[in-house]
Amino acid sequence: MTSGTSTDPSIGTSTGAWLPPGYRAEPPGTHPPLSFMGYKSTALRYPTQALHPLPQRLTEVTGPLFGAERLGAAEDDLTHDDGGEAVGQRIIVHGRLLDSDGRAVPNALVEVWQANAGGRYRHVVDQWPSPLDPHFSGAGRVVTDSLGRYRFTTIKPGAYPWKNHHNAWRPAHIHFSVFGQAFAQRLVTQMYFPDDPLFFQDPIYNSVPDERARARMISAYDHDVTTDHWALGFRFDVVLRGREQTPFESADDDD
Repeated sequence: MTSGTSTDPSIGTSTGAWLPPGYRAEPPGTHPPLSFMGYKSTALRYPTQALHPLPQRLTEVTGPLFGAERLGAAEDDLTHDDGGEAVGQRIIVHGRLLDSDGRAVPNALVEVWQANAGGRYRHVVDQWPSPLDPHFSGAGRVVTDSLGRYRFTTIKPGAYPWKNHHNAWRPAHIHFSVFGQAFAQRLVTQMYFPDDPLFFQDPIYNSVPDERARARMISAYDHDVTTDHWALGFRFDVVLRGREQTPFESADDDD
């Protein structure tokens, strides 16, 4: 999505992919492998044949485009829907979208989706018997400003069980999707919360090999953004490339 200093185009990323010229390589272990033994469903999704880089053509670098004019009113506020207020701990999640040199990435579409305070998604396949919240859709969108900043008001999601292994529970998390200048330019990651007791048994979090890279998926409590008698604040910066790159998912998933 953005470029840093020039590198040898033969250098691969931590997932073994070819690295285009002009991009700064991330340290090995930054991203999860395509197949991870502890995360069972990766075996059903990862490519079984070698990947081949495709050249960017006009359709990859032009429309559909996403901009502020395509956002609806208050899409950055997930706490109100269908005429009422969502149940749960209100939080403000904010941060910056940055390139490999720490420069702001403006005018980028940032989408989030998450479970409600009871750990349930508003999705037909989610049958976890926690109540649905009629006033919480669990999805929001913003466009970064000139300094690469974004901000959401939402509800802290709850943990939920899943069938990956015995007594498996997902830590509280928010999914992030970042778009570049075209639909094909998309990166997906997850934001976690500090000191979650469920990190030790979560294969998605632990699929990132480098401990320092895993830590970059954990937000930081931000008392300056915390609002008296209103909401707790958390900061989560997303770095697109380079040594401090945020780990991104090798394949999109909804867990």
